[in-house]
Amino acid sequence: MEQADQGAVRPDSITEVGEDAVMSVAVSPSVPTLTEEEQEELRDELLRVEDEVVTLSQVLAAKEKQVADIKRKLGITPLNELKQNISKSWQEVTTSTAYKKTSEGLSVAGQKATAAFTSMGSAISRKFEDVRLQSISNSFGSR
Repeated sequence: MEQADQGAVRPDSITEVGEDAVMSVAVSPSVPTLTEEEQEELRDELLRVEDEVVTLSQVLAAKEKQVADIKRKLGITPLNELKQNISKSWQEVTTSTAYKKTSEGLSVAGQKATAAFTSMGSAISRKFEDVRLQSISNSFGSR
C-alpha cells in the first residue's frame, strides 16, 4: 500500500506485510541492532507464524461452514436462533435479583394502589348513597 493511498499515516500504525515485504524491511533506528543471523531467524519465524495464521483462518472458515450446514440440516434458522436467544435472555432477566426486587416492589405498590382505589370507590359510593337518601328524604318532606 502506498503512502499516498493511505492518507495520513501514523508512525505507530502496523500494516500487514507479505513475504516480499519481510525481506525488504529496513531496520528502525529505535530497534536494537541484531546480527544477520538473528534477523534471518526472526524473518523465518515471522513467515512461519503468518503461515499459521492463514492456516488457522482457513480452518476457522471451514468450521463455520460446517456449523452452518449442520444448523441447516437440523432446521435451525437465524430466526429460530434469535427467538432462542431472546427467550434465554428474558429468562436470565427474570431470574436476576434486580428484576425480583423490582417485581416485588411493583407488586406491593400495585396492592397499595388497589386498596386505595377500593377505599376511594367505597367512599364515593357511600356519598352517592347519602345524596340519594337525602334526596328521597327531601322529596317526602316537601309533600
